[in-house]
Amino acid sequence: MNTGYFEYAAPANEPVLSYAPGSPERAALKKQLAAFKAEVADIPMYIGGNEIRTGNTVDLRPPHEISHKLGHFHMGDASHVKDAIAAALAAREKWAAMDWESRAGIFLRAADLLATKYRYHINAATMLGQSKNPYQAEIDSACELIDFLRFNVHFLSQIYRQQPISSPGVHNRVEYRPLEGFVLAVTPFNFTAIAGNLPTSAAMCGNVVVWKPANTQVFAAQVFMKVMIEAGLPAGVINLVYANGPVIGDVCFADPHFAGIHFTGSTGVFQTMWKTIGENIHKYKTYPRIVGETGGKDFVLVHKSADVDVATIALARGAFEYQGQKCSAASRAYIPSNLADQIKSKLVAELNTMKMGSTEDFSNFINAVIDERSFDKIAKYIDNAKKDASATILAGGNYDKATGYFIEPTVIVTTDPQYVTMREEIFGPVLTIYVYDAEQFEETIKLVDSTSEYALTGSIIAQDRYAVELATHKLVNSAGNFYINDKPTGAVVGQQPFGGARASGTNDKAGSMLNLYRWLSARSIKETFVPATDYRYPFLNEA
Repeated sequence: MNTGYFEYAAPANEPVLSYAPGSPERAALKKQLAAFKAEVADIPMYIGGNEIRTGNTVDLRPPHEISHKLGHFHMGDASHVKDAIAAALAAREKWAAMDWESRAGIFLRAADLLATKYRYHINAATMLGQSKNPYQAEIDSACELIDFLRFNVHFLSQIYRQQPISSPGVHNRVEYRPLEGFVLAVTPFNFTAIAGNLPTSAAMCGNVVVWKPANTQVFAAQVFMKVMIEAGLPAGVINLVYANGPVIGDVCFADPHFAGIHFTGSTGVFQTMWKTIGENIHKYKTYPRIVGETGGKDFVLVHKSADVDVATIALARGAFEYQGQKCSAASRAYIPSNLADQIKSKLVAELNTMKMGSTEDFSNFINAVIDERSFDKIAKYIDNAKKDASATILAGGNYDKATGYFIEPTVIVTTDPQYVTMREEIFGPVLTIYVYDAEQFEETIKLVDSTSEYALTGSIIAQDRYAVELATHKLVNSAGNFYINDKPTGAVVGQQPFGGARASGTNDKAGSMLNLYRWLSARSIKETFVPATDYRYPFLNEA
């Protein structure tokens, strides 16, 4: 029996390794990359503690080297999704009853395993499966995922300690229960950290989970699942299944024990899920929690007082790190007329220095986009811009999928602030610039706010503090994460809780207590030490 209160102090963020030439981490990462490429991985589903192989396999190939087979995973069907739900529900009672310090220990051990024994495994898997360069993999699959695990333990311990006041003769307490049923986690390709956080944040709160990762992220997802198992995660708590999205939805959203969804992906898919859940609301034992982070059309607004170099690098990094495949990537920029020529010139010069190619060549800043479907979609936007009188290709514009899905960092300049690439999410290495009259800053703020349906991230670049304050206030609903004199990417767990509103999601802020509250159901308990034995109150007395 527990007899103490357990403290989990705020952790420090995991240090980012440099992978500089001659460093031990560089050698270790290259060794693991070679090891993964030397074998063909046979990747099962994990249901109820069992490895499930169906024989219906899907090949995994690096987006930057499509001729090479990394391995394959075993695709499931509706029966496997049902099995995963059954396994989760079978594990629920025991997992929910586990002492908090024992549950916390599993996730803290997983964080330490990722920081040490498996750091290069998770990074190499992300580099090969998702075409990330060493730095992008390090800040994602190592550091951010480690931070999610450690900080969430700290945040949850703080929540558990939040208790109500008690009046004389009464003791009040609050229990934070897991949800009644199972949680579905649907995770994206672009961040291994998100893929790990969505199922574990719910599980940490005592919930049981069915986890469906993107097919293009399975290679790293299964590495993380192995880490969680080694860390002591009991069978059935998180069940990793590979099935088509509609199959997952048909089974999970029809189940009366469905208690919530933790989602990152497209706005359209999330809206369809929400509609289906609403239509099935009468079937559920409880009202499901719906948490989603979806699309973005993230902006950089440059003021006439901005430092040209600061603005240029904010655009170069913000738009083109990880090929623009971040929900937060800068994809539309508003440049004042007094600085436009300088910024465009410097930006083109910077892009000309960016090498593109395989992730195994550490001199490459740009790698491949995730798959052929994405490649074709992005190429179509570029082709249309080449033919449109209101658009000019300032840089890039070329693409090739002969050996991998390579698209040059592309900058479009448009004379139309409502041009399609200023409004629609592309999710690739395409930045569109609109040059505005430097004396019409406030009017341009209104343009920024009204052009896109999304509200995920954005930034203001300015040295004039009045301009910074004006943009900060006027764009209050335009971005859930707002940056001043920085690129609109790179949120750090514990420092910038992440999430947006409008069509960008429910703004439940991954990497903070706000997100964890969504996976808890509070129960208030009042104990009266000397209960009343007479219904009569003093006011009833005549004298």
